[in-house]
Amino acid sequence: MKTFASTAVAIAAVAIAGLAVSDGLAAASGGSMPRPSMPRPAPTSPAQTATEDDYSKAEYLIKAERYEEAIPLLKNVVAKNGRDADAWNYLGFTNRKLGRNAEALDYYNKALAIDPKHKGAHEYLGELYLQTKEPAKAQEQLVILQGLCPGGCEEVEDLQQALADYKAAHPGSS
Repeated sequence: MKTFASTAVAIAAVAIAGLAVSDGLAAASGGSMPRPSMPRPAPTSPAQTATEDDYSKAEYLIKAERYEEAIPLLKNVVAKNGRDADAWNYLGFTNRKLGRNAEALDYYNKALAIDPKHKGAHEYLGELYLQTKEPAKAQEQLVILQGLCPGGCEEVEDLQQALADYKAAHPGSS
């Protein structure tokens, strides 16, 4: 029994270290991993459970940077619940990471139409604007985020850093 417990502790430590490394890599690659704006409600029916299973699988694939595989699962989620701002945000994120900027913009706008206070969608939309060399629009998203997080939040910090990195790489840009 003691061997099992120590093995479980070792596995947990490796998992935590892996998460820390993956978060660090995400930040180093120009953005954090997606975060839902609020905790997701628990499913109350078999259909909702199936939807959440797709969402959870997609979230796992995104964290593993398997974006193309996550997209059909996310499309299943929004087909069943078109008002799922987190799933639309993830669709934006995956498409942005795959270089599909027009699709990403559309998905972020859908997320924000449903939840105008979705901090993740504002952050990632700002990062998209930096990718498309529109720093003024990214700055607008930062201002919105600062209004949503007057005491500061991770999304503000991440977009501020992305803007600073952009300005350092593009001297003279506004």
